[in-house]
Amino acid sequence: MQTIEVSAKDFYLDEKNEKSILSGNVEVKKGKDILNSQKLIIFMKNKQPIKYIATDNAKFKIKMKDKTYYGSGDEFIYIVASDIYEINGKAKIIEVETNKQLFGDKIIIDRKNMTYRVISQDKPSKFVFEVEE
Repeated sequence: MQTIEVSAKDFYLDEKNEKSILSGNVEVKKGKDILNSQKLIIFMKNKQPIKYIATDNAKFKIKMKDKTYYGSGDEFIYIVASDIYEINGKAKIIEVETNKQLFGDKIIIDRKNMTYRVISQDKPSKFVFEVEE
């Protein structure tokens, strides 16, 4: 079991509908992973979080396989059971150690399978990386 620490200026809990709404300088910490936003909705089942949706200046830092990733987007969704992150709208991820960058309208990160998918509607998806010559 892992501890999740959540802080915000305003916290609203609806136990009947198993939903929490946090706003104002929201921060969620889970191990070395950090999510920041101005609004966060946590959906629960049997008092356990099953999905997080962060909006309004959503940014995160996650660790995967000894690498650190920073990301941002208009909306950030985390599905707990499948350990999948989805970034929607002006989605961007930077792998800190190598400075690899992904840009698109939607980026899906599957942590269990270590896969990434970048989807764009109007502009093409973009992958930026450096090579030694």
